[in-house]
Amino acid sequence: MDFVRIIIAIILPPLGVFLQVGIGGAFWLNILLTLLGYIPGIVHAVWIIAKR
Repeated sequence: MDFVRIIIAIILPPLGVFLQVGIGGAFWLNILLTLLGYIPGIVHAVWIIAKR
């Protein structure tokens, strides 16, 4: 299941974080990072998924 979440995180980082932790601080931070740059959003999303 984590593999699917990582693929989703690469395509749409906030969705990958949402599927892992729901709406919370990490989700909003990921939206901000994705808006500032797509790559930081991906890195954060993969880190969140791998950490849990």
